[in-house]
Amino acid sequence: MSATTPEREQWEDKAAKLEATQLSPSREALRRLWANKLAFFGGVIVLIYILTAIIGPTLAPHDYANQELSDARIPPPDATYPLGTDALGRDVLSRLLKAIQVSVFVGLGTTAIALVIGTIVGLIAGYHRGKVDTVLNGLTEMFWGFPLILIAVIIIGVIGPGLTGVITAVAFINWAAFARVVRGETLGLREREFVVGARALGKSDIHIMFRHILPNTMPAVLVMASFYVAFAIIAEAGLSFIGLGAQEPLPSLGQMVSDGRDLLLTNHWLSTIPGLTIVLLILSLNALGDGLRDIFDPRLRTER
Repeated sequence: MSATTPEREQWEDKAAKLEATQLSPSREALRRLWANKLAFFGGVIVLIYILTAIIGPTLAPHDYANQELSDARIPPPDATYPLGTDALGRDVLSRLLKAIQVSVFVGLGTTAIALVIGTIVGLIAGYHRGKVDTVLNGLTEMFWGFPLILIAVIIIGVIGPGLTGVITAVAFINWAAFARVVRGETLGLREREFVVGARALGKSDIHIMFRHILPNTMPAVLVMASFYVAFAIIAEAGLSFIGLGAQEPLPSLGQMVSDGRDLLLTNHWLSTIPGLTIVLLILSLNALGDGLRDIFDPRLRTER
């Protein structure tokens, strides 16, 4: 018996609604990100910072290392120096653009190194389990237990102050965090039907780990990455603040805050401008991380 016209229209309407909700994974992720206004705003700000890091120094009005002592401590705004100058007559805007580049590249580079190492270790440990898991998990926990400042002081004491030591020290610790998360995800995924099926078809362990398990760990890894980029930027700023990070004439946001700390009562912009730059970048990364967590974690999803 065929359906009546109202029933047919009802079913067609339901089918149209169902089809409309079947978005591709990328479009669905963008929809959820857009729905979370704070995360979307954070993502836009982070994108602006990245673009600034890429092209900002080429647009700088002055050489960030150029000193004009006769122009020292010019307050903003100024026609020649929009954000003023520091105690050595260097343009604060030019130095800020270069410092953003340093901070963003250190944050992204350090996190990329830690992510690659930690993901590989976590995959191997979680997939093979047994003695392999015991050894790698023990190694991970040992590295995770090291205090960052101690490791940074030791490494920088060996290779000397500079960004190389900062990147090495932060990556030395952070890879363990990624390894722990990827291991946990892998332990749950290795017994799933699609992995068991691939194993039954004779696929190699390498193929199963990198073709079937790794893509399913990426949501958790990307969420972690957004937070650890922020962590790496804070670590670089802190180490530069105490003189262990970026070295003159290369500027860093933490170094710029340190340079102006003795002049807060008279020339506060020397510290407040780079300080606010750090705060806005970290808050934006955290907001983006929260949004990514809401997008990728099914337990946090709510029907909209």
